[in-house]
Amino acid sequence: MKPFTIAGIQMKVSATHSNLEMMKLKLDITMNVYPAVDLVLFSELCGYGPLTYYAQELPGHFEDEMKAMAKKHKIWLVPGSIFEKSGDKIYNTALVINPQGEVVSRYRKMFPFYPYEVGVTPGSEFCIFDIPDVGRFGLSICYDMWFPETIRTLAVMGAEVILHPTLTGTMDRDIEHSIAQTMAAVNQCFFFDINGLDSGGIGRSTVCGPDGRIMYQAGSTEEIIPIEIDMERVQRSRELGVMRLGQPLKSFRDHMGDFSIYNAHKKHEYLESLGPLIKPQKPEQLTELKQRESMIQLPVNLVE
Repeated sequence: MKPFTIAGIQMKVSATHSNLEMMKLKLDITMNVYPAVDLVLFSELCGYGPLTYYAQELPGHFEDEMKAMAKKHKIWLVPGSIFEKSGDKIYNTALVINPQGEVVSRYRKMFPFYPYEVGVTPGSEFCIFDIPDVGRFGLSICYDMWFPETIRTLAVMGAEVILHPTLTGTMDRDIEHSIAQTMAAVNQCFFFDINGLDSGGIGRSTVCGPDGRIMYQAGSTEEIIPIEIDMERVQRSRELGVMRLGQPLKSFRDHMGDFSIYNAHKKHEYLESLGPLIKPQKPEQLTELKQRESMIQLPVNLVE
């Protein structure tokens, strides 16, 4: 099995203008500094920022530009996600593009970050894709991982690497690190959690191995994070156990039990007793405030 290198790009993201040209520049820099990279992963909502006001149609200009970049560098490319406008709905959607510049999958985030990701429709289909002579990859976005059933489903479908673009700018980033480690360990897989900066998050991207240990954790500045992975580590972990101890995937297989409680048509009396998921009452004002916040942030070199 040939070596395979994944580069996460942790970059500054604007909420008020397109980040497309900067993404292209970062890609060019990455592939010139690290020409052995096989797959590049950006953060969630990297292309146009975190406001649904800038939602784009797919296919469209963003997709065409990213397809051209993947083909130019002959790499697999997951350019984070963008808000996708589809009819009267908006989704948080990530692309998977192969080295021939073809879109092999579009994944719509299953769990928008309610109550804050206002007006975004959840997706309903899982995303896995195969890279020939390497292995099977799964795609998940940010808040999805707070629902362990999502990552477990990808693992049961055979995913050996989870690509996880994230936008976290809040105080729960440490919790997310622990979740990323846990998802890697209990599903015995690699986990690439790539966050953005500024309007795209607070950085501290994390890469975990199939034993749950952190392979690399970034700081809070721009970084290119190239990590070479050995898929045999996944195979050995799943064959012999995490640190040669527990074998969670085999145990899950052998005692899967009855999980019909998750059936969407089943009554969930306790969950219903928790009341409605309260959303911000003035989403238009929230968008306007976020735009103003981004516009008044001056570059450091302009501040006396």
